[in-house]
Amino acid sequence: MADLDPGRPVVVVGDVGLDVIAAPRTPIAWHTDTPSHVSMVSGGAGGNTAAWLADAGAEVAVLGRVGHDAAGVTLRAELEAAGVRAVLAVDEQLPTCIVVCVVEPDGERSMFPDRGANSAFAPADARLDEAVPDWSARGVIPHVHLSAYVLFDPGSRNGGLAALARARERGWTTSVDPQAASLITRVGPASFLQWVEGVDLLLPNESEVNALGGLAVLLERGHEVAVTYGAAGARWLGAGIDLRVDAPQIRCVDTTGAGDAFDGGLLARWVLDGDRLAALTAGVATGSRAAAQVGARPCV
Repeated sequence: MADLDPGRPVVVVGDVGLDVIAAPRTPIAWHTDTPSHVSMVSGGAGGNTAAWLADAGAEVAVLGRVGHDAAGVTLRAELEAAGVRAVLAVDEQLPTCIVVCVVEPDGERSMFPDRGANSAFAPADARLDEAVPDWSARGVIPHVHLSAYVLFDPGSRNGGLAALARARERGWTTSVDPQAASLITRVGPASFLQWVEGVDLLLPNESEVNALGGLAVLLERGHEVAVTYGAAGARWLGAGIDLRVDAPQIRCVDTTGAGDAFDGGLLARWVLDGDRLAALTAGVATGSRAAAQVGARPCV
């Protein structure tokens, strides 16, 4: 990967944490014991997307927040070893994020997050110039990608909005993954659409599109939209744009982070030359690869 053109640098703003993945081996016996396969792996939507970007050869940094604990030290070291510039603030009170994921036999998962230090991501943590310190001198235009988990939490919302605003002030391009239909419904689609006003590209799944009022609503507001449909592939829409890519047939093992992987694969290809079809194809391939393994990061 080191010999390839990485394209424009990408700054990912989002959660970094640990995933505890439980895959029950029998139907869940509530209120008693259920034998399971349990794994503890690195996670968090921001860290996941950044890791997939790096795996695809992109120049990438991640802005986030971790606790003053062993988990935070380990996560930083893993990201940097993967080729990600880890610009992570350290919280002296809140612990590093942990998410419990229960994975069903068909690979679908339910998540129980404790965002921990991520919930305190502040405008002061949106250090874009530290993430890409020499962008102006190099004559490049970076891209900022935001995971909407940062926006849904009132404690981190202003930090996420500051990152988007500062990117636009610098003339950088932007994208947002809406992440969760249930959280869109909780805050209301009107609020969410106001937060992402002016964002170049939205990366929702089908249920998130529906929660936001449908594709027409997003397109009328001037966004381009790359929608994932699981095993049915993905579609990129915009003014005069309608591209589709089918997904390969795979054995779905764990969908945890598959959307984050799609984002990473798509963005890594898109920042090379803006080729939307090639980017959509790369996103589908990367998301499918993630769903065929346990865990939300590239397997070494």
